Amino acid sequence: MIQFEEYKGKLTALKPKLDELAVSLNLEADSEELERLHAQIEAPGFWDNQELSQKVMKRARQLETKAERYQKMCTNWEDLLTICEMALEENDDSMLEELTTGYEALETAMESARLETLLTEEYDAYNAIVTLHAGAGGTEAQDWAQMLFRMYTRWAERHGFSCKTLDYQDGDEAGIKSATIMIEGPNAYGYLRSEHGVHRLVRVSPFDANARRQTSFAAAEVMPDLPDDCTDVEIRPDEYEMQVFRSSGAGGQHINKTSSAVRLIHHATGIVVSCQTERSQFQNKESCLRMLRAKLIELKMQQHAEKISDIKGVQLKIEWGSQIRSYVFMPYQLVKDTRTGFESSNINAVMDGDLDGFINAYLTCAATNTWVTK
Repeated sequence: MIQFEEYKGKLTALKPKLDELAVSLNLEADSEELERLHAQIEAPGFWDNQELSQKVMKRARQLETKAERYQKMCTNWEDLLTICEMALEENDDSMLEELTTGYEALETAMESARLETLLTEEYDAYNAIVTLHAGAGGTEAQDWAQMLFRMYTRWAERHGFSCKTLDYQDGDEAGIKSATIMIEGPNAYGYLRSEHGVHRLVRVSPFDANARRQTSFAAAEVMPDLPDDCTDVEIRPDEYEMQVFRSSGAGGQHINKTSSAVRLIHHATGIVVSCQTERSQFQNKESCLRMLRAKLIELKMQQHAEKISDIKGVQLKIEWGSQIRSYVFMPYQLVKDTRTGFESSNINAVMDGDLDGFINAYLTCAATNTWVTK
């Protein structure tokens, strides 16, 4: 029964953290806002303005879900403490497995909620647009870019997020030259902004007949997907050039070969975006505009520009010394983030989308300004 005593001690120590979490999540203010929203929903004529009513309903659902999730954690804490007390009183160890599983799930839920409190940037709640670019190095770098593509789609699957490929340019022999994916889910951009930068790979190349060790680079651009009614970025038709071209490359499921692809070139910054995966030219253009808005707002944030016209086009330098993270497969196995110092020796799990440790470390460093490198 010693284990039950230990878990009872752990649960007792966990209670203050659970109480602190309620403060960090700002639940009291949320409750007041939810009351106001419910009053607005019940008011006569609420549904007369469909656009406004949908926004109010969406916000109300978000607050309700947040409150329900916290209440569920409190209920689980009480249930686990009850299990401990019953087991000790009746000298019954049959519930140990249930207790162990439940405690781990509670810790995971609390950590996830704590992470959300670190998402304080303006666009954190939005979906994310992730664009991957292979660096110099031909097939090796293009294969690495495809490995990153898989890593991020696996991460999205782990979190129940949806993934949609907006653009996909095949490599010459293997891999991809570039690809853009939309990752849709709560706070997707807030979590994935930690991935923006150059990623370095060290491994024995499967494309080298002499089995030599190679270093390759690929870049990930992570941008918030702004809603159509967002006024932070407005793009007029005279501010870009539109080109139409035939979808090309193998692409498999990613490419709609019967549709016309669209490329947009932004005059002021030189930013180029393209989409060839939608069913029509109109849809491809709409996707391009979403990508262009996302790139412009990302650059605006990076350059602290007051308006879009102040932004200068800047390309990520995909080269040695510019990486945010290194993935070493040989002569040892280690993934290490150069900004936070966080590392993992389970490289296969990382490549399967286990990025939460890196994301957690990044958000914590961002909140406390305790970077390893600046």
